[in-house]
Amino acid sequence: MPVAPKCGARRNAGTFFVSRPWPIARRGNAFCIHNKAAAQCVICAVILNNSITHMSTIRQALSTLTLLFILLTAHAQPVEWEASYEAKGDSRVDLVIKAKLAPDWHLYSIDLPPNGPNPTSIQFHKPLGYKPLGELTEMGSSVVEHDPIFDLDLRHFADSATFRHAIQPTADGPFEIVATVSYQTCYEGTCNIGDFSFTLPVDPASSEPKVVRSEAPSTPAAGSSVAGPGGGGLSLAPSISLSGPADPAASDAPGTSLQGVEPGAEAAPPAEEGQAGGLFFLLAFLTGLAALLTPCVFPMIPMTVSFFLEQQDRAKALASALTFGLGIVGIYTLLGLLVSLTSLGADFITSLTSHWFTNLLFFALFVVFAAAFFGMFEIRLPSSLATKADSGVARGGLLGAFFLSLTTVIVSLSCVGPIVGALLVESATGSSVRPVVGMFSFALGFSLPFTLLAVFPSWLKRLPKSGGWMNSVKVVLGFVVLALSLKFLLGFDIALGLHLLSRPVFISLWIAISLLLGLYLLGHIRFKMDSPLGHVPFPRLLLALLAFTFSVYLLPGLFGAPLYGLSGLLPAESPDDFSLTATAPAGRTDALPVGLCEPPKYAAEIALPRGIQGYRDYEQALACARELKRPVLVEFTGHGCANCKEMAAKVLSRPEVSSLIGSRFVYTALYVDDRTALAEADRYTSPHDGREKSTVGQQNLDIELHRFGASGQPLFFVVSPDGAIVAGPKGRDTDVDSFLGFLEGALAKR
Repeated sequence: MPVAPKCGARRNAGTFFVSRPWPIARRGNAFCIHNKAAAQCVICAVILNNSITHMSTIRQALSTLTLLFILLTAHAQPVEWEASYEAKGDSRVDLVIKAKLAPDWHLYSIDLPPNGPNPTSIQFHKPLGYKPLGELTEMGSSVVEHDPIFDLDLRHFADSATFRHAIQPTADGPFEIVATVSYQTCYEGTCNIGDFSFTLPVDPASSEPKVVRSEAPSTPAAGSSVAGPGGGGLSLAPSISLSGPADPAASDAPGTSLQGVEPGAEAAPPAEEGQAGGLFFLLAFLTGLAALLTPCVFPMIPMTVSFFLEQQDRAKALASALTFGLGIVGIYTLLGLLVSLTSLGADFITSLTSHWFTNLLFFALFVVFAAAFFGMFEIRLPSSLATKADSGVARGGLLGAFFLSLTTVIVSLSCVGPIVGALLVESATGSSVRPVVGMFSFALGFSLPFTLLAVFPSWLKRLPKSGGWMNSVKVVLGFVVLALSLKFLLGFDIALGLHLLSRPVFISLWIAISLLLGLYLLGHIRFKMDSPLGHVPFPRLLLALLAFTFSVYLLPGLFGAPLYGLSGLLPAESPDDFSLTATAPAGRTDALPVGLCEPPKYAAEIALPRGIQGYRDYEQALACARELKRPVLVEFTGHGCANCKEMAAKVLSRPEVSSLIGSRFVYTALYVDDRTALAEADRYTSPHDGREKSTVGQQNLDIELHRFGASGQPLFFVVSPDGAIVAGPKGRDTDVDSFLGFLEGALAKR
């Protein structure tokens, strides 16, 4: 007779997972539920060879073990909530809400920028006997980190957090606070959307205030891995093996079966922030080099280098040249440091730059900078500053070299000022250190040629002569700055929800700007300081060709082309945008897209990725699947889920993926954080948690937790028309071939 594994025995290959976070390990013919935090097995059981021959019996056995484990441990969520109150002397009551997090999880702040994850918030339900005062406030040790997918600095809490909300009683005597705290917790690539609903009895005169608590936090950290076949890792975050609901009676879908964990279910690592930082450093460096070609700077190069060459001692000349270069780097880096310090940190920057007023202000500044490049006016410091700095040059030596660098910075400001201003504004939209990095790399590119020419003076003979081409450099930079200004106009449009600067309008403006740039380079447009162009030099012809080529590249974007290379700068694709590829299936008189049987619910409120047609309601998708005799591709997603947006942009919107989904599946996207209200007839009280489900997100989260026994987003399942899980879960995976393999593998199992 087989012997059960000892409690605490290592989990080996063939690991199964049931309704995260309770892993079930399999050793031959023995199953064991483990508690990772206690590093021991809580319940052990032996399933004899050939004693269980039907999968339904296995499901019952596993469900029984799971139920016993739930009774022995209360750790069901990654966060434990506690609600209490403090009576104040001014007849005011402070509602105090505390959160205790499981290790490695973090909870998002109440104040997050738009288009990011879900902030922590509170909703009071029909307050009787009191009224809320002000807004929810937060306390505790928080951390601000940059999210490379959202490209936002996000504040979150680790370990614990405390929230307070002032309450004003409207009558004497006790009353009850009925409220719901909505929140999002994350661990690496996995996030949970949750609610803490509570009823707190309040008696301001009582000396022993009541306390209401939720479940204790789950100790197994989502996303941690255990040994899999061949020593590989399987992620706990999206991985389950009991493909039916945690409570079989809760599902009306027959035929639920036990499935193994998909090999592709592990969460891929997030995008490296260092890649974006390196690109920004390179662009700022190249901008510094381009600034040398402006009419305020280029003529200064020979005069500045001659200052070093006049010194008799070659070593001193090189030291002066190095001091000059370091002086420029130090001045601009100090400017970036001042911007970082006065911005009060990355959290302030993020809040500021996501506001409609700030985006409008930055847009106006960029337009002003572009106008300065076009010659409408000059941006310069008072001449007295240049005179004082120039007087210090006469002192000679290293100090004189430093004052020469200061003079160069001041004199060149009329041409370089708009470049520096635009770079500072752009860097301010990222983390708090970006202004320092941007100014350092810009100054490095700006000063390096001066220093190299002082070391190798023979290179001066190879420099082109000054002329009208230098003003052309300014004008070209003006067109570039004008095009980038639309980024902030888009932020203004999104912040106010105007929807005026759509993707086609944005692309049209860029096409117009690039066409005007090409015409200018060919001499058909002249600005104030331009010299007459007798013939078109070859370099200008090449630049004009690039400008026209860019216009042609953008043109298909007006008709639905994805333009992957510019997806980070352009507005998101919308189903309402015109697309030549959007066609109705042949033979359908109602013009419904392929894969749809009836108009989807909530289509006006919830937009799907371009190229994907589907439902937003699980039951509606199942009904269509039964009619078309197709499997259902279920995606649990969220508006505030960074990995979900990445999957939509890089995988689901790809033609080869969207065409396979549209032709072989019925697709449904279940947003677990959507706030769209359910119709009165569709609202219900969940038998699992006893809470009313009144929004689309609450309903979808209930489906994910209790029908699929899973948690986290994004998660993909393939379900048969009768509701049985065929494949999944599939977590975040931006490899198109891997995702296609998941879909084709599910079709092969039918």
